[in-house]
Amino acid sequence: MYIIIVGAGNVGSYLAKRLLEDKHVVVVIEKDPLRCKKLAEEMNALIINGDGCDPKSLEDAGADRADVVAAVTGDDEDNLVICQLAKEKFGTKRTVARVNDSRNERIFSDLGVDVPIDANAIIAKIIEEEVSFADFVTLLTFKRGKLAIVRVDLAEDSPVINKAIKDLQLPPDTVLVSIIRGDKIIIPKGDTVLEARDDIIALTTIENEKQLLEFLVGKI
Repeated sequence: MYIIIVGAGNVGSYLAKRLLEDKHVVVVIEKDPLRCKKLAEEMNALIINGDGCDPKSLEDAGADRADVVAAVTGDDEDNLVICQLAKEKFGTKRTVARVNDSRNERIFSDLGVDVPIDANAIIAKIIEEEVSFADFVTLLTFKRGKLAIVRVDLAEDSPVINKAIKDLQLPPDTVLVSIIRGDKIIIPKGDTVLEARDDIIALTTIENEKQLLEFLVGKI
């Protein structure tokens, strides 16, 4: 994919390096010239010294042909403006925005950002999961709040234990994304058999979360 990252702080630079490792084409826009120089020495990507809120910088980065524009600066207002410019002026297929203030996540969704990512909320959810006995934790919602990525821990008495994926009648619009089994990550296939203490990562619609929980862990 052709991906533009705006903001090359710790989050942006790590994201760029990770995407390059996965063989994506990456362009980075960053205001700080010294940071641009450092990044240019560290990675094989086009680094543009500019302001992502300036249409000229997005144009130079090729926003009109980008698959994704990810605005990950430390300023929510900038991230929102960048995503709106990418969508409305350049027709970018998908926008992703870092949300620094959790109170702004709903605003981002309402104003058309495809994937607003509230890192603080995700971290809080993971901490909540680790210190509680909850069977079901919503890690992330996106597509304007209609879809969710959830984590479900399968207890010994789960009704799906020892069943193959192909034999499960999952709720509508639900996909099992991965299984965490001990220190292994398993990509589910039809003949994959679920085991007790598996951690299931699933994609589902918000309205089907409760149905998915009951399906995997039993009647609530």
